[in-house]
Order: sequence, then C-alpha cells, then structure tokens
Amino acid sequence: MLNFHKNHKNLVLTAGGVFIALSILIAIIPALQMQETEPIPNEKPLTDNEREGLNVYVSENCMACHTQQVRNIEMDNMWGKRPSIPSDYYYSKKRLDVWRQSPSILGSERTGPDLTDIGKRQPSEDWHLLHLYNPRVVVSASVMPSYPWLFEEVDSASVRKDDKVVAVPKEFLSNPSKKIIAKNDALRLVDYLKYLKQTELPGSNVEDFIPALKKIQADRVAGGNQGALDGGKLFSQVCAVCHQESGKGVVGAFPSLIGSEIVNDENSEKLIRVVIQGYDARSDYGVMPGFGDQLSDAEIAAILTHERSSWGNDAAPVTKEDVAQVRQYVEMELNK
Repeated sequence: MLNFHKNHKNLVLTAGGVFIALSILIAIIPALQMQETEPIPNEKPLTDNEREGLNVYVSENCMACHTQQVRNIEMDNMWGKRPSIPSDYYYSKKRLDVWRQSPSILGSERTGPDLTDIGKRQPSEDWHLLHLYNPRVVVSASVMPSYPWLFEEVDSASVRKDDKVVAVPKEFLSNPSKKIIAKNDALRLVDYLKYLKQTELPGSNVEDFIPALKKIQADRVAGGNQGALDGGKLFSQVCAVCHQESGKGVVGAFPSLIGSEIVNDENSEKLIRVVIQGYDARSDYGVMPGFGDQLSDAEIAAILTHERSSWGNDAAPVTKEDVAQVRQYVEMELNK
C-alpha cells in the first residue's frame, strides 16, 4: 500500500499520473476527435477578408462580452434557429497548425448579445460600422465601448474615391466639419460579423437530432398567418436597431419613418420593394440591405402594417397577398 505521508516520491508520481491521465481524457482525446468534425453541407468557408476580420475580432477580445453558442434551451431561441453543433465551427475554429490551437471564440459572457446569427439579424455594413464607432448612436442604452482607433477623422477634401465614409450624426463628432473613414481593420471586422450565419442542416430528421428545433419550427408555422403575427414585436426584432423603437431613425444615418412619403404612400409597392430588395439612398443615409430571403410574406406584411399605423402614420394595412405579388414581380425582373 502506498504511504503518501512518508514517501513523497510516491505522492508526486501518483499525482503526476492522475494529472496526465485526466489531461488525456479531458483535453487531448476530445481535441483529436474534434479534428474529425465535418463541415455542414453548403457551409461556406471564410474568405481572406473574413479570416482577417476574425483575427481583428480576436485581437479586440470581442468574445469577452459576446458568445457564439446557441444552447439547447428555450431562452436561446432568439439567437438562432437551432442549437449550435461542432460542425458550425469547422472553418472559424479549425486548428491553425500542429502547435497552435484555433482562437477561442465561443465566449462565456453575454454582456452583449450572442453573435451566432448576427449576419442574418443585422446584415447592414453601415449599421455595424456606426455601432463600432460609437454604439450609443444606434443603441442609446448600450454599455459597449467605442472603437475609435478603427476609424480615421479626415477633412472632406481628403476623402478618396475608395474610402468608406461612415454616416455619423454631427452631435457625435468632435468636429462636425470632419468626415469619419473606416480603416481596413473595421471593414474586415464587419466582413467577419456579416459572415456569421447559421447554416441550414440537411435532411428530414433534423428535428429528431435537435429536439429544441421541433418547437422552434412549430412556433413559426403557428404564426404563419398574418393575424397571429405581432408586427410591433417583429419591428423591434428586425428594424428597430436602425430605425429605432420610436420610428425616428438616426439623423444622418438611418431615415425616420414618421410621416415618410414611402411609408404612407397609398400604393405600398415601393415600400414592400424596399424591404425585399433593400435601398441605397447614396449619400443621404446608410445602405439598407434586403430582407426578402429572411422574412416571409406574412412577416413583411405585419411589419409594414405596424409602420403604416404607428407614430402618427395613417395608411392602409399591407396584406401578405400584396407582398407575394411584389415578390413575384421582383423575381421576374431578376430572371430577365
């Protein structure tokens, strides 16, 4: 029998053996198994720009406040359509080489929202750049720090053709006559954030593999008719980050919906097109991305009906049939 009280050599050897065994069991074997993970079919690898953006994400320690992991619990349903699986991280967490592990991006804190599907929830490059420059511009109660070193303040005459000018409202500028230019690191970081989208899982038995997915899909089907959809709630989830809950937008960055000619137009076709295809107001405001591939006809109709009947707006409701008809026109134009 080992006597650890008097024979310190046995104590050290036993402790060392237990440590090595646990390291192999808990760290080394799972790490080797992870290398055999296959990517999800149709999952897109990172481009060079997106990979560079991942490096900026790690160097700025964004995972200290943001997670990239959707858990198999109901409260996480808002961050993705399904719980995360190892294959979701095949490209972004692939081991760099024999000696270097991939950067840890899963995070453990949700001081800020989870970013698993942020590329779909917020596809606007202009919004992300404005948010990085000063989060309070778009989210007044945000506790996220600003990242001014990712931007450059220049004179209007110094702006070059290829520079990305950020539409910062004048009250957030130290010198209103200056222009804010996004540096390469800011642009690449936004490229990476826009890359973060949950890939659809193939097969008909996905819900059996991920139990929580069955409820998520059932909820979406249950809300498939317009009467069951809450336009105000959808607006808060999809549109309020730019246009604000008040509908006032952000002066110089995102237009107000209050009294808007497009919103209140008797013919809602242009408004529906804006949501489906997006809108580029050139120098007036940031570019709005299209949401046609993310929102159903009923969801778009519910959101637009909310916009046309809120904040003093008084226009006729939009039906899912109206949206379906415009979507058909858009698809015909694209296929010409």
